[in-house]
Amino acid sequence: MSAEDFRLLQELFCRECGLLFQPELKFIVERRLGVRLEVLGLKDFAAYHRFLQSDPSGHEEMEAALDVLLTRETYFFREPLQLDTFARQVLPALHEAKGASQQLRLWSAGCSTGEEPYTLVMMLKESGLFGDWSVTVHATDISRRALGIARRADYGPAALRVTSAERQARHFERVSPERMKVRPELTQPVIFGHVNLIDLGKVKQLPLMDCIFCRNVLIYFEPGYRRRVVQFLYERLVPGGYLLLGHSENLLNVKSDFRWVQLGGELLYQRPP
Repeated sequence: MSAEDFRLLQELFCRECGLLFQPELKFIVERRLGVRLEVLGLKDFAAYHRFLQSDPSGHEEMEAALDVLLTRETYFFREPLQLDTFARQVLPALHEAKGASQQLRLWSAGCSTGEEPYTLVMMLKESGLFGDWSVTVHATDISRRALGIARRADYGPAALRVTSAERQARHFERVSPERMKVRPELTQPVIFGHVNLIDLGKVKQLPLMDCIFCRNVLIYFEPGYRRRVVQFLYERLVPGGYLLLGHSENLLNVKSDFRWVQLGGELLYQRPP
């Protein structure tokens, strides 16, 4: 991959998805996209760039490229300190704020293969606060392949590596010696959807949310698109709603109307009430 090939592909991915691949990632991009060149029978990355732009199946290939380029490291009950704050501080606050309507809407933005939205449903059940409420967890991702895996709700040991035996017994059914499936009653509140977060039209189709998880997603965006996505997230929150980012992310260099709140030792963001 020449420097010019990398520049052209980087511009294309940024324009289509808002993603930015730093120059030091050129080797990784070349290695991962090389697999797609072999699949398509293309001779070089210049031909691949032309294919993405002009071939009738270029849009589908863009999705296939994202599948190999984006790191989808996720598992159930990831970042437990933050989830503990969510359980002990955020959920009781939402229970009090939403008691009149008894409706709760959460959003897992960038849900990957589904471990995060199912984790949220499990935590809602464990809280004992929302038994009779109308609860929906919207789970969106840019990868249709990842969403297909998520909908199956069938997972192996890697996804369950920090999930206690007690939680596995409570929330999963064993379908083979190596595979566990989320219990059907826990999959029902989850609504999966294909959403590109820089597409305001798609984002606006979602209802207003009481809490948004967008963890380890913003790190991939070009700064201008990152500000755009943060504004979209802000607009999809009800006043008083919360935004939870990954531990490697913050909004220090992103101009927004969020205010930060310190809860249980964790930094969260809130749309002012």
